Amino acid sequence: MKQAGKIAAGALQVMGQAVKPGVTTHEIDLIGRRYIEENGATPSFLGYRGYPASTCISINNQVIHGIPSKARVLKEGDIVSIDVAACYKGFHADTAATFPCGTISKEAEALLEATREALFKGIEAAKPFDRVGDISSAVQGYAEARGYSVVRQFVGHGVGSSLHEDPSVPNFGTSGRGVRLLPGMTIAIEPMINEGLSDVVVLDDEWTVETADGSLSAHFEHTIAITSKGPVILTMV
Repeated sequence: MKQAGKIAAGALQVMGQAVKPGVTTHEIDLIGRRYIEENGATPSFLGYRGYPASTCISINNQVIHGIPSKARVLKEGDIVSIDVAACYKGFHADTAATFPCGTISKEAEALLEATREALFKGIEAAKPFDRVGDISSAVQGYAEARGYSVVRQFVGHGVGSSLHEDPSVPNFGTSGRGVRLLPGMTIAIEPMINEGLSDVVVLDDEWTVETADGSLSAHFEHTIAITSKGPVILTMV
């Protein structure tokens, strides 16, 4: 899983570097797929439940699961959420980040910073023998204290020999509740934070999720391992 995480993180990095005005989301998806395959892994998303691409690329008010397209051209000021997972020797790692396309508004910058920091607050709370609710509460508390809302219809998850495993890891909840975190567990923590209301809708393509009110949304994710000494991030370059 460390190697899967390193590959997924590397793919995310090179894809993020490609986020520029005039580039299509299809081009960025191909960059990610090429990186994953050249490093001896396979894209976990490709063909997953019929998903047609190697990565998910969601723009502005799209929360998650945006399908890369030759027709979707990035524009100055967009915020671009890229979600990528790699499978290496039967084990998956999942990571995501939201990137600025050129110069973005101060409001968008603030949303990205808050979502990134909410992820790290969640990771800090992932202590051995504590509970999933401690992660959930840390993410929710940080985001809501800054005036943002937390998506509730989609959550983080266990990850390992399957891309999505138990336990669910919500970005909202109560400290001291939920599944106990034990050394050896591997989970994906992934705050999805909206500038407006928390409500989301799934589009007719049955994949793309957007904010119901059209507000901006950001998404950051790391796969971590719970160890006796604390959480270890597996999706780092």
